[in-house]
Amino acid sequence: MDVSRRAALLLLAGALVLGAAPLASASQLIDRDATNVRLQANARGQALLTYRARGGFHSVVASGAVNARAPSSSVPQVQFRKDYSGRTWASGGSCRRYDGPRLALLVTACAAPDGSYWAVQSWRRTLPNFGGAPTSRLGAWELHLSHWTGETASLEAWTDWVYAGRYHHLFGRLTYAGQPVYGFSTTKVGSPLDDYGRNIYVDTLDSRYGKGWRRENAFLAHRPTGVFCYGFYPFTSRGPGNGSKYRLTVVGPGVTPDVSVVIPGLHDFNRNSPGDVAYESQQNARQDSVAAGDKKCKVH
Repeated sequence: MDVSRRAALLLLAGALVLGAAPLASASQLIDRDATNVRLQANARGQALLTYRARGGFHSVVASGAVNARAPSSSVPQVQFRKDYSGRTWASGGSCRRYDGPRLALLVTACAAPDGSYWAVQSWRRTLPNFGGAPTSRLGAWELHLSHWTGETASLEAWTDWVYAGRYHHLFGRLTYAGQPVYGFSTTKVGSPLDDYGRNIYVDTLDSRYGKGWRRENAFLAHRPTGVFCYGFYPFTSRGPGNGSKYRLTVVGPGVTPDVSVVIPGLHDFNRNSPGDVAYESQQNARQDSVAAGDKKCKVH
C-alpha cells in the first residue's frame, strides 16, 4: 500500500471525511439566509430575534438555556426553547451595549439585564468539501443564536508536516471551561448524533481550489480529549488543499458562541533546511503533548 493511500485510511479512521454534516441539535440554529436581523433581550431570560427570510418577516423567541454542560452520556446538553410565533415574548428590561469577548462571524450582540450575553452569528457551515461550489442544498448562510456568561470555548490549532514532510498537516484541541469538548455517538461519516459532539470546519486560502477561502473538510473533536488532527492528502484530483492560511470554525458547545481562528499555512517541507527540520521536531513534541491520551493523533 503506498504512503498516500495509507495516510488517507489513517485519516478516515481518526477524522472522518464529511459531506454536509447536519447539526445534531438545532439549539443554536435559528434559520438560513436571513437579512435585517435585530436582537432584543429582557430581564426574564428571553431573547427576541426578528429578521426577513424567504420573502417574509419572522419573530423568534428563545429562552431556557445558557452556557454549556460538560460532556455527559446521561445528562442532555442545554438547548433553547424556541417559539417561532414570537407570541411568548415578554417586555421588560432592555439590551445594553455589548461589552463581552470579541466574537467572530458576528451579526449583532447585546448584554441582557442580568449581565449575561446574547449574540447572533452567521456563516456557511455546510459548504461542499474540497473546494466545491455552493449549491441550492449546500452553502446557506446559517443564523446561530447564543447565550452565555464568562468565557467562550477555546479552539487551538497548529500546523506541521507528516510522513517525512510529504504532506501538510494541522492539529489542535477544542475545550470549554478548561474541559475537552466531545460527543458520544456519530454517523459513519462523522456527523454527531448527540448534542455534545462538534465538528471542526476547515477553510483554506488561495489553494489549488482557487483564490480566496474554500472549504477543505470537516472532522470531529475526539472523545474524550477534544483533540483533532487532519492531513492535507490528495483525496481528489483537485487536491491537496494546502493554503496560505487556514480558518477553523466550530459551533459552540451548548448554546455558547461559535468560535473561529485563522492560522498561517506552511511552505513545502525542505529536508535540507535546518529551520524546517527544527520546526517539525518542535511541532511533533507539541502534538505529543497536546494529544497525550488521544489514540488517533499519532502520525508525525
